[in-house]
Amino acid sequence: MFICGQSKQRHRLPPIDPLRRPRYHHGDVSDPSTELRTGLEELYRRIASCPDCDLCQTRTHAVPGEGPANAEVMFVGEAPGFYEDQQARPFVGPAGRFLDELIASAGLRREQVYITNVIKCRPPDNRDPLPTEIEACRGHLQRQIELIKPRLIVTLGRYSLAWFFPRDSIGKVHGQVRVRDGIHVLHMYHPAAALHAGNMRKVIEEDFRKIPEALEKARQDQQPVSVPQPEPEQMRLF
Repeated sequence: MFICGQSKQRHRLPPIDPLRRPRYHHGDVSDPSTELRTGLEELYRRIASCPDCDLCQTRTHAVPGEGPANAEVMFVGEAPGFYEDQQARPFVGPAGRFLDELIASAGLRREQVYITNVIKCRPPDNRDPLPTEIEACRGHLQRQIELIKPRLIVTLGRYSLAWFFPRDSIGKVHGQVRVRDGIHVLHMYHPAAALHAGNMRKVIEEDFRKIPEALEKARQDQQPVSVPQPEPEQMRLF
């Protein structure tokens, strides 16, 4: 179950010290919680040496994710590709460059958001993730969500959608926002779809322009609700 917790302060602090090579990019850590900083560092180390599926035998590097430790928006893709596997960073190839453009079109910068994938290691020849691989990595993504507590999660592609809503079709729900366990989830086509089918570019760009409104709605819905005070006993006599 996702745990949103209470609204948190978002103060800017220096980045977490990088881990031993490969150097994972954490972004700016803006939450003063030592528990959060330590939790992410431990998770990254666990992912870097994870032996839970056969992808550990073929990967160059695991790709945990990157971004501020208390990002309001989390993008969840499907799996690392060739360039990601080489650099241990998510979305750094052609699809990643398009994602950067899309993030900018939504009024955000890459360093403001957290980016990760459903699975953390590249499948051979960029094939689709297998169900066993997705399950092996499920706990890693679950822990990232619990630690970072994003206000809005943006799913990228059908495997990311299926992680949250297994029975749904991306063709039917793209551009829509739903709430799961207190977190708003906005569904998008994967940026790579525009690289393979040019007619998808406009659809993806239109969907990404919905992010500011979706984020503002998530902020409003997650504001603490004041509890009405009961009327004094004597007032209820009249």
